[in-house]
Amino acid sequence: MDLTIKILIGLVAFIHCYILFFEMFAWESRGKKVFTSFPDSLFGQTKELAANLGLYNGFLAAGLIWTFFISNAEWSTNISLFFLTCVSIAGIYGALTAEKKIFFIQALPAIITILLILLR
Repeated sequence: MDLTIKILIGLVAFIHCYILFFEMFAWESRGKKVFTSFPDSLFGQTKELAANLGLYNGFLAAGLIWTFFISNAEWSTNISLFFLTCVSIAGIYGALTAEKKIFFIQALPAIITILLILLR
């Protein structure tokens, strides 16, 4: 993979590691700052649900990190496209259902990376 693509995959993975952190461990503090349209009372009630969502984001990050350890270039590309597509779909869905800014934070970097992979 090209260095730029690897950097972008690393960035998307890092974003999802951060999402894992704040959904699993800082939902009631950081979550309120991220999801400003949600009422404060919602965060305590949804702590376990958010932790579950954070775990799923961790799996997305793990899949992207895994691509750095695959020696076969074609296999690495296919796995990265799969996980980047999952991230894109999750980001688009999140933008439609929770906060519009999720598209720019989560989906757009993954979509740009997908396009760079397909256009190289």
